[in-house]
Amino acid sequence: MADLFSEEDNQANDFSSQPLAARMRPASLSEYAGQTHLFEEGKPLYEAISQGKLHSMLFWGPPGTGKTTLARLIAAQCDCHFIAISAVLGSVKDIRKAVEQAQLKRQMGQRTLLFVDEVHRFNKSQQDAFLPYVEDGTFVFIGATTENPSFEVNNALLSRARVYVLKSLDESALSKVLARALSDNEKGLGSLSISVSESAKKILISIADGDARRLLNLLEMASDICTVDQDGKRILNEKIICEIVGENLRRFDKGGEAFYDQISALHKSVRGSNPDAALYWFCRMLDGGCDPLYIARRVVRMASEDIGNADPRALQIATNAWDVQQRLGSPEGELAVAQAVVYMAVAAKSNAVYKAFNECMSHVKQSESYEVPLHLRNAPTKLMKELDYGTAYRYDHDEPNAFSAGQTHFPDELGELTFYHPVDRGMEKQIRDKLQFLKQLSNNSK
Repeated sequence: MADLFSEEDNQANDFSSQPLAARMRPASLSEYAGQTHLFEEGKPLYEAISQGKLHSMLFWGPPGTGKTTLARLIAAQCDCHFIAISAVLGSVKDIRKAVEQAQLKRQMGQRTLLFVDEVHRFNKSQQDAFLPYVEDGTFVFIGATTENPSFEVNNALLSRARVYVLKSLDESALSKVLARALSDNEKGLGSLSISVSESAKKILISIADGDARRLLNLLEMASDICTVDQDGKRILNEKIICEIVGENLRRFDKGGEAFYDQISALHKSVRGSNPDAALYWFCRMLDGGCDPLYIARRVVRMASEDIGNADPRALQIATNAWDVQQRLGSPEGELAVAQAVVYMAVAAKSNAVYKAFNECMSHVKQSESYEVPLHLRNAPTKLMKELDYGTAYRYDHDEPNAFSAGQTHFPDELGELTFYHPVDRGMEKQIRDKLQFLKQLSNNSK
């Protein structure tokens, strides 16, 4: 964006000053690469665009997956006035200015699509500023975020927008992007007649790691230093790619192991209680240029998914390692993450909480929203007490074993359900025994 927000690129027809990634931005949906899971016939987004029936939405996905491009294409396809705001630089004042433009266009009979990049960077009050205009149809709202919207976007705004998950581009989509950039004479590098070896293409696509912008940036840098043969033709080979990316190439060049294959191998080695293999894959990823903070986040996931309450210390050790990596950086932080990786591998394993969580989430989504039983409700006011809020509740600390045997805690319509089944390992063995004891007390109270 040339300004904080703009209706169109000011240099739409002047590509000379723009980087390749900007010049190659698709001009139509037919040029758009990837996200086929959203654009198959019958899919909600595909049908909405095809019929021009737009709704507010959030695009959630990693960098370089085409969130901004898709918003622009939707606006063009549906004949909407397009306004883009950067949440990195924007403020409530800029939102008001965008609203004024949208209201003016509405009076002229044209819809407006307001695109907010990095929407998670806006604070609560800034996000709330969109709500009345989303509600009254002043504009169609599209926000883009690389962060989980469940945590970074206000519930009020989230409830008014449909979330679409954009995935990292696969090899086929990146190949399409690369081929188009090399053949386009006007916006791409077609006029340079660059000959790129198949091995160089494969390496570029691998290093891009699902990011089209990164792919085009690497290609542009490589094109500037490619060699020229006797016939005057530009040659781009593996050697040139090596000069651009340096040691990061090794991650992909030894047997073709991809980034996500390696994190999968690390996770499965931890789950399989093999500290040596886990440490090996951790070091392989570091050697390949992986961000240690990414690995630290995944180790936290392992602590909850595969160890859980069999050893609750695992989660604390994992989060401590993440914190050390953030505070100290390399190499001290990496040693802390390595310590956590080894601890995860040798810890007692249980996926009981992971299974219970998934089962309970599935149950909640499929069942009705039953009311909270009266005895479990607080009664801070006289009216609530008169309505029997909190009546018959038994305070556990006043009961034998600090347990109100027979007292129910689920909605009355459901009865008592069981999702969590502790395993016979680590601390969960003690948890299992305690739960069995408490269950027996409840059975005896009937």
